[in-house]
Amino acid sequence: MDSFAAFIMTPRRFLAAAVQLCAGSDQRVNLDKAEAFVRDAARLGAMLVALPEVFAWRGPREQEIEVAEPIPGPITDRLGNLARELRIHLLGGSLLERAPGATKAFNTSCLFDPRGELIARYRKTHLFDVDIPGHVTIRESDTRQSGSDVVTADTEWGRIGLTICYDLRFPELYRKLTASGALVITIPSAFTFPTGAAHWEILLRARAIENQVYIIAPDQIGRSPSGVNDFGNSMIIDPWGKPLARAADRETVIVAEIDLDYLDRVRRELPCLDHVKFAQ
Repeated sequence: MDSFAAFIMTPRRFLAAAVQLCAGSDQRVNLDKAEAFVRDAARLGAMLVALPEVFAWRGPREQEIEVAEPIPGPITDRLGNLARELRIHLLGGSLLERAPGATKAFNTSCLFDPRGELIARYRKTHLFDVDIPGHVTIRESDTRQSGSDVVTADTEWGRIGLTICYDLRFPELYRKLTASGALVITIPSAFTFPTGAAHWEILLRARAIENQVYIIAPDQIGRSPSGVNDFGNSMIIDPWGKPLARAADRETVIVAEIDLDYLDRVRRELPCLDHVKFAQ
């Protein structure tokens, strides 16, 4: 990581970071740990830092609506203050959002700019309702409701598209984000181990290749309070599908270069986005 010390940032070239965590049911501990890793990333020179899905709290499903917070609220206030202090773009991976009158929580990703302003809020579209015998049974729809918006945000470097975890399996969403001008797409996740071992890297690289975008995918690691093992292997991938950084099997932060001139070259030399025949 010391090799990043001499990195020179330009409007077309900057460092991005993905934070890998094992969040539990103690929100204070989770937030303190997340903040420490964000600060580490900023010290390395990262100007865009992404936290994983449900980084602030993971506990019993039946408690989710009680723990969920409005946006803006205490967690987003803290994230905004941190982004402003460090002068970075900060993606609050996802947190449980309580909307007025709701009986279920939204799983919501929030992006803050270096002024600490909330510039994008994305509610997870695809809910993870699966039953893989002997491995994992999860029904997110029991306690969460889905969003329906395609969300991007403009930054000084270009447009960022927001997605969350299970969205990764639905390429239509990523094509819509790319058609909307996204150059970087974030995928904060809590990908389970059996599905992650089989599909995580393949799907991340596919979304990068077919849309010719950078992918930033911070993931949870370790065992969740509900007993589910998460895959980790947080990754940053370039528009050619090359993994630029991959996290080890522990809580950590990874950093890689985002080079938008290189992205332009990939799109110019292999102009597949210009050759799309079906409606976007």
